[in-house]
Amino acid sequence: MAETDEILIDRADGVVTITLNRPERKNAITGEMWAALRGIFSEVAERPEDRVLVITGAGGAFCSGADLSAIGDISAGGLNRMRTVGAAAQALHDLPKPTIAKVSGVAAGAGANLALGCDLIVASDEARFSEIFSARGLSLDFGGSWLLPRLVGLHRAKELAFFADILSAKEAQDFGLVNRVVPSADLDGFVDEWARRLAAGPPIALSMTKRMLNNSFTSTLAESLEAEAVSQVVNFKTEDMGEAMRAFSEKRPPNFKGR
Repeated sequence: MAETDEILIDRADGVVTITLNRPERKNAITGEMWAALRGIFSEVAERPEDRVLVITGAGGAFCSGADLSAIGDISAGGLNRMRTVGAAAQALHDLPKPTIAKVSGVAAGAGANLALGCDLIVASDEARFSEIFSARGLSLDFGGSWLLPRLVGLHRAKELAFFADILSAKEAQDFGLVNRVVPSADLDGFVDEWARRLAAGPPIALSMTKRMLNNSFTSTLAESLEAEAVSQVVNFKTEDMGEAMRAFSEKRPPNFKGR
């Protein structure tokens, strides 16, 4: 998936950074951008050299959600257009690599759920979050109805969705929506460190851990234990585990290759 003016892609040392680049619209996402994001997520999933995905926004905002200035085009597209949005959410969820949302400024509506769909969220102390849908006469999308109850519980999910309040970064952290809140000046450095640490990790083991955690809410204990057993059998046979043992005995960082 090629870089466009509206979605910038940067690759460095196993870290892929996607930047939503419509600062004049607070990075609101068009129908074409949803389709492009789905393609990018699928591409990152398939490239072994891509180990971590970071999503952020340009111009001091993360994402204000879908671009409702084109509401006529959206409504004309009907169910198919919304299924494109859903397909992007599914591709992000299915991506078998760690994902980080780097949030500065506003993350609202589908933009908030784009962040929540990532494995980790780091927000600047100036970030703001809102499930703004009901204030626009809309119901939740981009996976919000699935994500919110799992992150904060059913009653708090309903509070966020019904009232569409704007939460500060600290309030979002108190709700359990955000992993870390850092000063705005430290946001890039903090996320870069986390991304580098994840990119240096064992790709196969991290992928299986992510899948098991994602499946945990719909798995029995017996099913989870069986998945753990299968995963460990796979890990025991990887070159990465042998490298981890050698690195431990030699008192050096491991050099994982993902095989």
